[in-house]
Amino acid sequence: MAQLTLMPHESGAHNRRSRSHDSSFPLVAAATGGRPTRRPVWFMRQAGRSLPEYRAIRADHGMLEACFDPAMVCEITLQPVRRHDVDAAILFSDIVVPLRAAGIDLDIVAGTGPVIAHPVRTAADVAVLPRLDPAGVGAIGKAVELILGELADHTALIGFAGAPFTLASYLIEGGPSRTYARTKALMYGDPRTWNVLMGHLADITVTFLRVQLDAGVDAVQLFDSWAGQLSPADYRHYVAPHSARVFAEIAGYGVPRIHFGVGTGELLPAMTEVGPDVIGVDWRVPLDEAVRRVGPGKAVQGNLDPTVLFAGADVIEREVRRVIDDGDRAVAAGATGHIFNLGHGVLPTTDPDTLTRAVDLIHSVDLP
Repeated sequence: MAQLTLMPHESGAHNRRSRSHDSSFPLVAAATGGRPTRRPVWFMRQAGRSLPEYRAIRADHGMLEACFDPAMVCEITLQPVRRHDVDAAILFSDIVVPLRAAGIDLDIVAGTGPVIAHPVRTAADVAVLPRLDPAGVGAIGKAVELILGELADHTALIGFAGAPFTLASYLIEGGPSRTYARTKALMYGDPRTWNVLMGHLADITVTFLRVQLDAGVDAVQLFDSWAGQLSPADYRHYVAPHSARVFAEIAGYGVPRIHFGVGTGELLPAMTEVGPDVIGVDWRVPLDEAVRRVGPGKAVQGNLDPTVLFAGADVIEREVRRVIDDGDRAVAAGATGHIFNLGHGVLPTTDPDTLTRAVDLIHSVDLP
């Protein structure tokens, strides 16, 4: 395929940066208790395998290669914004990008996910883990500047990172897992080594987020994708202190901070306690019930089941309206706002037109 050409629009990023995090962004308004101009919506994994334009651009490039190419990151990040008119772009990247940038030997294998060449399972392994130099993710900062130069004034840019527990699970297991047995064995059996590892990963996460924030992202999302494997007590004891430090160390940027995990209905109170402004909710818990669990004063994000998008137009409309109604009830119950999203990521075989129609419907429903 032809090589992408960087367009001369870098200066636009700096102009937009000066009014970044403005509540005129529907997403920022909903996240911070303001009145959005329309219902904000974006989709996790919106920049990805469901889009034919994404598959075309990735045809000759590996995942990690794409993640470190500012022009490719910019183009892929913008594709769903152009197609769907969502209210936020999310930076095209992967949660293991900062680990790779730090020098950890890993790859993202098609059909499998991240694979770690040398899993981390002992105190000695933890002791030799490299630190992340911000320069190692300088390409990501450059990509943010390029994206901001292209986005419309009403469209926010979300940066993201993996939370320490989820990063630890990949490092310890060596890749994806169903049981997380090795991860939990280290957590329970050697808490000192566990906490050193988690502290190290919190440092990496903070550095990665700061690079994105310094470049101008309007919000950030911390993915603790696999925290749902834990009990509330174990989450609070082994995980919460480290995630709380991540949120605390980026609080000074003044941007909305979103926290999300899968299967975390029982963890919603504990995940909210670590300091986010917005709590992501998967499809297993209605949004108004989520507010009852976490209490007032936080915005909620979610939570259409991604598989609903395969069920036909009538079902999609019914379920989208149900989530909107749940979101309105959540706000009435004390949530500061509702950001429409899926309960997890867009599935690869989703018809992109169903997402576009869902966005049109969401934007057409009046705010209460």
